[in-house]
Amino acid sequence: MNTHARRAAAATTAVLTLALLATACGGSGGSGDSKSVTLVTHDSFAVSKSVLKDFEKRSGYKVHVLRGGDAGAAVNQAVLNKGNPQGDVFFGVDNTLLSRPLDQGVFTSYKAKGLDKVPQRLQADPDKHRVTPVDSGDVCVNYDRKWFADKKLDPPRTLEDLTEPRYKNLLVTEDAANSSPGLAFLLASVAESGEKGWQGYWKKLRRNGVEVAGSWEQAYYDRFTGSREGKGKGDKPLVVSYASSPPAEVMGVKNPPKEAPTGVAKGTCFQQTEYAGLLSGAKNPKGGKALLDFLLSKRFQEDLPLKMFVNPAREDARLPELFTKYGETVDKPATVPPEKIAEHREQWIKTWTSLTVK
Repeated sequence: MNTHARRAAAATTAVLTLALLATACGGSGGSGDSKSVTLVTHDSFAVSKSVLKDFEKRSGYKVHVLRGGDAGAAVNQAVLNKGNPQGDVFFGVDNTLLSRPLDQGVFTSYKAKGLDKVPQRLQADPDKHRVTPVDSGDVCVNYDRKWFADKKLDPPRTLEDLTEPRYKNLLVTEDAANSSPGLAFLLASVAESGEKGWQGYWKKLRRNGVEVAGSWEQAYYDRFTGSREGKGKGDKPLVVSYASSPPAEVMGVKNPPKEAPTGVAKGTCFQQTEYAGLLSGAKNPKGGKALLDFLLSKRFQEDLPLKMFVNPAREDARLPELFTKYGETVDKPATVPPEKIAEHREQWIKTWTSLTVK
């Protein structure tokens, strides 16, 4: 959930990297030091310095963070390195990609402390506890309010709206083969149009000028007109991002507006949950377990909304006012049963690529 978030707008906040390990494909097999623990994750991972320092002080472990690109790319790397992982814990696999690392034996079982505070609907592997739910969110099309107001054009509300001529050449999405939000948007179209109809939907989107970016960061910061971080350099007023992205455009503003400068097309959303797991073959499994406990601790859970712009998995974690005021709540996001995703994901991605990436 990516994303700013998912996971998604984490680059608008201070991102802490205690160490970026330059490991080749195949990795070093973990931190290799009982006094340190390595977290393998995606580029949008962020945590407050004071929160991480407190964990290090209490646990005695030095935390190293190894980023592996967008969520899809990071998961692919974790699968390639199964049994000889680059670290001890992986964070950032979501429900759209989860079946692959589970089937490949990437994770080993561990029931994290605090799991009793996480609702059952988020627990994808409740019997074996190979993964721990950390956050959730909704992948949705975001729109630039000012751009649409200036053009005197109503923003789209649904997936079908995006195929209309008035929105031609306005949308940028992410590569579904490598990007978690990109795949979630593909799955939203499957949920909406069905297993036999989604290809026709994407043909219409292609004719209507949809652009495909390599990653969420590229789509949101480089192409989207509503990104404060991108300083308006993009030319796409519609972007696939998150329902929780709008607060990022307000955070740090001296005189915040009544509403965020970006809005959410609620009829385009897909529900996403992010997980963390202890990597099979980890050099420091004890430290990895302590790190998983930390990711589910109330302090980390209450820190992550304004760091990664996602909802905490714990029900007792409080949300900051900025997040609740400017974030969007989606009552009925689209979903696809996990077993269907597992069965069809690779073929759906292959077909999607043939339809959109030339």
